[in-house]
Order: sequence, then C-alpha cells, then structure tokens
Amino acid sequence: MVYYWPMATDRLSRTFAALADPTRRAILGRLSIDSSTVSDLAAPFDMSLPAVSKHLAVLERAGLISKIRDAQWRRATLRAAPLGEAASWIGDYRQFWELSFDSLDEHLDAHLGVEAESTPVLASTEELSKN
Repeated sequence: MVYYWPMATDRLSRTFAALADPTRRAILGRLSIDSSTVSDLAAPFDMSLPAVSKHLAVLERAGLISKIRDAQWRRATLRAAPLGEAASWIGDYRQFWELSFDSLDEHLDAHLGVEAESTPVLASTEELSKN
C-alpha cells in the first residue's frame, strides 16, 4: 500500500519521504545496478503493476528516478543527485555524533575503566570447541 503525505515543498524532504518506504528503497537498489522496466521492477514484489507504478511516481516526484521511453517500454533510471544531497545533510551531523561517542567513551573509561578491564572476557569459539 502506498501512503500519501502532504506534498513536501523542498527536495530534501521529498527525498527522505520517498526513502522512508522499504519497497522504494529496494527499487532504488535495483536501479543502482541498471535501468529497468516497470514490469522488471515489479517482479520481486508481491504487488500489482499499478502499485509499483505509484511507488515509482513517488520516487519520480522526489527526483530520485526519471522515466525514459524506450520503444514501447518505459524504463526507470536512477538519478543520484538527491541521494548525494541527503548524504551531505546527514554528513553534517557526523561530527556531532562522533564527538558524542568520543565523550561517551571518555566517560565510560573514567568511571568504568578499572572495572571494565577486570571483567572476564568470554572464551572464543576456538577455545570452546577444544573442550
């Protein structure tokens, strides 16, 4: 089932809205390998061609794919620029998360460092198989 949200006005919001659905992410994964017809894209999914076409329409509105007429077939092709913009936006927060994790590591080392070092480590699978 395709869910409709109010139309996002900016491209980044449309990109994230389109990526929110696992079927659309799977379609993009297939298109990252090669362009494909709607029928070929629909094959692995347990849904009708019109349902897949609705997913493709969401991806097209987000600018993530384009449809090309190839004789009697319509082929969908991946357009990567919006994915790059989304990755860049996420990347802006990478430094924040890295600093947060570094602070957490320092805190744990300061408060649990001695205890953590004395905590017994589980045996490896090799050691267990010897017994």
